[in-house]
Amino acid sequence: MGTDRQKVLLIDGNSIVNRAFYALPPLTNSSGVHTNAVFGFTTMLLKVIEEEKPTHFLVAFDAGKVTFRHEGYAEYKGGRQKTPPELSEQFPLLKELIGAFSIQQFELPGYEADDIIGTLARMAEEQGQEAVIVSGDKDMLQLASDGVTVLLTRKGVSEVERYTPEEIANRYGLTPAQIVDLKGLMGDSSDNIPGIPGVGEKTALKLLADYGTVENVLDHQGEIKGKLGENVRNNADSARMSKKLATIFREVPMDWTWDKLAWSGYDPSQLEAGLRKLEFRSLIERLDLYAAGAGGAAEETEAVEYVAVLEDKDWEALNRDLRKADLFIVESHGDNPHQSEGIAIAVATPEQIYLLTYEQLLSQEASELKEWLADASKGKTGYDLHRAELVLARSGIELRGQEFDVQLAAYLLDPTEADPSLTGLLQRHGQRAIPSDEAIYGKGVKFKLPARDVLFSHLAAKADAVRRLAGPLAKELDETGMKTLYYELEQPLAGILAGMEKQGIRTKAEALEELGKEFQTGIDRMMTNIHRLAGMEFNIGSTRQLGEVLFDKLGLPSGRKTKTGYSTDAEVLERLAPYHEIVQLILNYRTLTKLQSTYIEGLLKEIRPEDGKIHTYFRQTIAATGRLSSQFPNLQNIPIRLEEGRQIRKAFVPSEEGWLILAADYSQIELRVLAHISGDEGLKEAFRNEMDIHTKTAMDVFGVTAEQVDSNMRRQAKAVNFGIVYGISDYGLSQNLNITRKEAGDFIEQYLSAFPGVRKYMDDIKEQARIDGYVTTLIGRRRYLPDIKASNFNIRSFAERTAMNTPIQGTAADIIKFAMVRMDEALKARGLRSRMLLQVHDELVFEVPPDELDTMKELVPAIMAEAVPLDVPLKAEVNVGLNWYEAK
Repeated sequence: MGTDRQKVLLIDGNSIVNRAFYALPPLTNSSGVHTNAVFGFTTMLLKVIEEEKPTHFLVAFDAGKVTFRHEGYAEYKGGRQKTPPELSEQFPLLKELIGAFSIQQFELPGYEADDIIGTLARMAEEQGQEAVIVSGDKDMLQLASDGVTVLLTRKGVSEVERYTPEEIANRYGLTPAQIVDLKGLMGDSSDNIPGIPGVGEKTALKLLADYGTVENVLDHQGEIKGKLGENVRNNADSARMSKKLATIFREVPMDWTWDKLAWSGYDPSQLEAGLRKLEFRSLIERLDLYAAGAGGAAEETEAVEYVAVLEDKDWEALNRDLRKADLFIVESHGDNPHQSEGIAIAVATPEQIYLLTYEQLLSQEASELKEWLADASKGKTGYDLHRAELVLARSGIELRGQEFDVQLAAYLLDPTEADPSLTGLLQRHGQRAIPSDEAIYGKGVKFKLPARDVLFSHLAAKADAVRRLAGPLAKELDETGMKTLYYELEQPLAGILAGMEKQGIRTKAEALEELGKEFQTGIDRMMTNIHRLAGMEFNIGSTRQLGEVLFDKLGLPSGRKTKTGYSTDAEVLERLAPYHEIVQLILNYRTLTKLQSTYIEGLLKEIRPEDGKIHTYFRQTIAATGRLSSQFPNLQNIPIRLEEGRQIRKAFVPSEEGWLILAADYSQIELRVLAHISGDEGLKEAFRNEMDIHTKTAMDVFGVTAEQVDSNMRRQAKAVNFGIVYGISDYGLSQNLNITRKEAGDFIEQYLSAFPGVRKYMDDIKEQARIDGYVTTLIGRRRYLPDIKASNFNIRSFAERTAMNTPIQGTAADIIKFAMVRMDEALKARGLRSRMLLQVHDELVFEVPPDELDTMKELVPAIMAEAVPLDVPLKAEVNVGLNWYEAK
């Protein structure tokens, strides 16, 4: 070991990941796995790495619930609730990511992370090194010394407070050693440490100021008067035991050398792969790891021969070979394909790859090539042909004859693929690698076009990759029974979506602007009232100022104030709403300001001046369930539960004078699918008799008649109905209904008893998934569940919940997609002018000329009801209006 002072960073894994889970809003990846705790932990990790620059590193975890402390006190930590599955499932992901950081991690049965950290901090001090501990647990303060600094997380995990012995003395008037005496006297409810009844922090600090230690307090118990003295005398053993329980054990048996903790940083390619698996793209970009993700592929790639179309003879060769060309790729830049800049294109025959710049495609020489592109009889294979069609349409070029899309096929075969790029697909199929786009162009603001030979070489490699992947993927679709799903649903749908996107929906800027003025009037009025109730003017958007007004000035109940101020998030404000009328006003103010900025201002920017329309972009290959996603802008996210949000739909109108908007919405499609799949007679009876399903559920769960079902019963029944569909846990349901986890668990059990078919379905589908390794929708869409047999309970439990809800959600997604394909066929077959404009969740939106209105009011619900045959009727409710708002 060198003479330079080294620094070990010791992180309390359980403490930090718990704080991250409860501090961050729910976050899931495309597979539906929760990742918010891992994301929060990782951002904290990056922050302390940057600030502390450690030379040695370890993350410690608790190995289990039973430790040596339970031998003396069986109730230790007995009050803690069971870890929610939404958090439990994240521990394996976190540990894998810590490995990607090349950081040591350790746990030992019988001991807590605190004990491991305490032991290593002692080892560091003995060797004259510096230790920095990161935790959310105040117990760690007892470890502070001249060589040990403790960082306590505050405000979730984004901020930390630094504690040295001096800071502990300033804050509490204690030495680090007295922290255990503080806990001995006041106890700790989070760890179920009893302390002395009636002794809080203030009293404990006073006793320690007078006597120094628990033992000294007990030795002088006769001097302590009144009820306090009585409590001290009656609970002396409890105080001694509590101090012992709070004392971190610093002699954990670990056969570790100091060198084993050495950390020289992370390997960029290894970390990029770990972050990519979790879909933490923002962190990959922040750390500039995109180039690392190429994994040296540029050097491994064999050069692919190609013809650069530069001279007349090259054009002649290309035009001659167009009769047997069958592969086409558009290379473009920009996230939104409606605004993407074309860069280059590849056209290939089985023997040759031709490359030309996008500018050449727009030239007169490319007339035969443009004819080939528009010829539906010339089948074309490519990668993301949907996007290619939109990019070309921007230049007035038509693309038809899309036959096989490698991206779309790969998505069907594994919708949870973490890296669906050509680079990732080649890796997954064990084929020769190619560089990633990020490695060639850079990412975001760092995007830069390379020299033409580098550009053409990369595009040739991509064309070759498409050729190498197309055959195996087509064969795999056939072998997995998804050939029909691909050719009869997804590929035709891609063309339908492109048509809807090119058509766009007319959006009245003046209507949005008028609504924006109304919102601003409301915002101004609320601001005046908030300031009046507060008795002062302040910045409502400032967390610090708002906290001071609510908790210091108005005296509303709050948590403990920290250096960063009070929390004023939505959860806190909703809890405070009954205490003062200002709180609901603030919540309403926040809602209206978000509507103003995100939707009024946001949508106004998306209206194209040339046609007065918004052209969204529907993604087929994002959601693991098969649902479509909307981008640029996301029209699926307009908040229609609020009347103010619904008002925004008034701006969406027909593009033709005198036409109308027709909206058709599936009624409770997922619950109808559940009734069909589960075969539960109670559910099927309710839908066949057109009963309100939430009332029916409340009747069966609560054992009451329809007349006895009140609004609260129905609300709870609705939450559990949809909770079952989405695989909700007792924790998730308890959060939705603001009840205890036990009550939520009992509610779920009552539901499953009332609907035994659902319980049997859940048991059967889990068992079938264990046998097959995947689940399918009614149409045959697969979702693989590699973790269904995992030995880790939490990983296995998540896979089981996914097994239960994927057939329901996925079938619902398939149904509306089939309805769109059948609807497109019907419009063409009947020669109707009506146009399908949008798909939003379970709703289809059309613009309709008046003379076709009666036809469409019959045709649309009929086709939607017959999209896929079920044991219960599918029902679509149709509404018509001058705008989208009126059609709801």
